[in-house]
Amino acid sequence: MSLDAQIDRDRIRRRQTREDLNLFSRLPAVYSSSRKQGQQLLQLGGGLSIVEWRTLWDLHEAGPMTIRDLSALQRTDHSLLSRALPEMKRKGYVQMERSSEDGRQTIVALTEQGLQAYQTAAPIMARRRAMLRQVFSEDEIRAFAGLLDRLEEFLHLPVDEILNAEAAE
Repeated sequence: MSLDAQIDRDRIRRRQTREDLNLFSRLPAVYSSSRKQGQQLLQLGGGLSIVEWRTLWDLHEAGPMTIRDLSALQRTDHSLLSRALPEMKRKGYVQMERSSEDGRQTIVALTEQGLQAYQTAAPIMARRRAMLRQVFSEDEIRAFAGLLDRLEEFLHLPVDEILNAEAAE
């Protein structure tokens, strides 16, 4: 029997229906699509990377802060920012200096050039958020963010707790 004859389209459709509800497999695809769209928009808005955009936006909105503060705001790995910031400094977008209160901390601030880069990209990224608000209401966005909070809390459960829980399947 050929492999063509072994294809069961109904079985494949049933599997797809189950996978449509598999958050673990859906999230990477959503993340990838979000990054791709964001990168395309940012290329039109001055050529910033996602990390550069987020950092400039956060510094514009909240002012100078530590790398740890930036990492917490962006829900990203501290080392990702530590690698990106020297290039942002080289481009003139940010200034960095050791904290006088805690020499282990580096404080990051927006420069005039960084403000200009932010102002170039901001209208484009604002349009993206406005378009999202045409797809989801403010209440839906808040509900979705609440669900993401719950999912993130679940994803921080210790592996032992998951392995030792009684299976509900």
